[in-house]
Amino acid sequence: MSGADTDDRPNDRSKTVKVGMISLGCAKNLVDGEVMLGHLESGGIEVTADAGEADVVVVNTCGFVNDAKAESIDSILEVVEAKKTGRVRRLVVSGCMAQAYAEELKTEIPEIDAFIGLDELEKVAAAVRGELEDHLPDQRGAIRLYDHSNPRLLSTSGYAYLKVAEGCGNPCSFCHIPAMRGGFRSRALGDLVAEAKRLEAAGVRELVLIAQDTTRYGEDLGIDHGLRRLVEVLLEETEIPWIRFLYAYPSTLDESLFEVMASNDRFVSYLDIPLQHASRKVLKAMRRGGDARSYAALIDRARATVPDIALRTTFIVGFPGEGEREIEELMDFVEAVRFDHLGVFSYSWQEENPGADLGDPVPEEVKAERRARVLEVQQAVSLALNEALVGKLLPAMVVGPLAEMELLTEGRLKRQAPEIDGRLLINDGIAAPGSLIEAEITEAHPYDVVGRMIRVVREPARGSRMLPVIG
Repeated sequence: MSGADTDDRPNDRSKTVKVGMISLGCAKNLVDGEVMLGHLESGGIEVTADAGEADVVVVNTCGFVNDAKAESIDSILEVVEAKKTGRVRRLVVSGCMAQAYAEELKTEIPEIDAFIGLDELEKVAAAVRGELEDHLPDQRGAIRLYDHSNPRLLSTSGYAYLKVAEGCGNPCSFCHIPAMRGGFRSRALGDLVAEAKRLEAAGVRELVLIAQDTTRYGEDLGIDHGLRRLVEVLLEETEIPWIRFLYAYPSTLDESLFEVMASNDRFVSYLDIPLQHASRKVLKAMRRGGDARSYAALIDRARATVPDIALRTTFIVGFPGEGEREIEELMDFVEAVRFDHLGVFSYSWQEENPGADLGDPVPEEVKAERRARVLEVQQAVSLALNEALVGKLLPAMVVGPLAEMELLTEGRLKRQAPEIDGRLLINDGIAAPGSLIEAEITEAHPYDVVGRMIRVVREPARGSRMLPVIG
């Protein structure tokens, strides 16, 4: 036999090859993964969520922090082992690590068969077929924008993310995302409306607007009040019941959005505003504006306009220059402002970060201790806020059977964003995933609440095409 006869690459047998995807990192990366799944399916290649069935696996990597890089490498190595046993035939790596570190990965892990950069998602079918073996993505930051004409296979149920912009122009010293995903660039308003309508037709009941800096949407297109204008048009042009946005940058947040929230029940009363810290000293080192006082004032204004608004934020502890005084200031801020949802991350030093020259002087064990202290404060706040919900009738969306206990049903209140906040655990009543219901809250915990279903407000839409990624 010739070498071509013994080559196990899919090539012309691509229609019988099953491809699975492991998607890691943020929701923006998940959308990229869904676009790749769409290109595979439109190219006649079968996709599967069953890891045991996959002949080819695409690992859609995250390169944001060291833990995310390690998770991506571990996932790649797991597929490498599957290749050695013959269970998997090909390994394709995409995402931020492929964009920034393809050359290093090719050297260190030669078992990787192909790489796909952030600007070449449509090449995934060629990578699966074995047509990109000597290809490396351009290691510079991404420059493209994908539009609604790209196929997309959803990996979520009931809700979907709408990526309104790509890249970032902020100078945060702890983040090298602009170096990977390029400068900030907004999608055209009409393009976003077209995709939103397509998602609505696919059965989506909740649209989650995302970008690296969502509140800057339209700035580069010359659209005044860009995000507010986008939300208003989406409310006019679609009937999607819930629309929310994530990742508000405090200095670019258009406070007129709160007026839209207060006047339209479909624009969810929810603000995700990653503040990163409360100490001016630390924020200055992070190259971010604001401080505890200005942030508290902004939040007071939001609550004055939207009394039922739910607030989410994230903080970084252990940043260079943070001492006991600064962490105490942060804890006092958390206790005073009383966020509904809060995440805390330990600073991850990376040589690629713009602020790498600040070093990493805070020991890891100190970072962990500070993180635990902030979360302890927040736990008491969250429990009290959830206890105030007991006895109330609230709108919710059904997710499906609870993974840990199938006798319970998992749902989400409007005040709970998908994947990042707590859950509604329904112990009385059954409805299909994607249903909008009214629930009575009967029990509170620090992160989750328990409730019973009162009535189904709207059945799930029919005809949705959804295939989960390999988890």
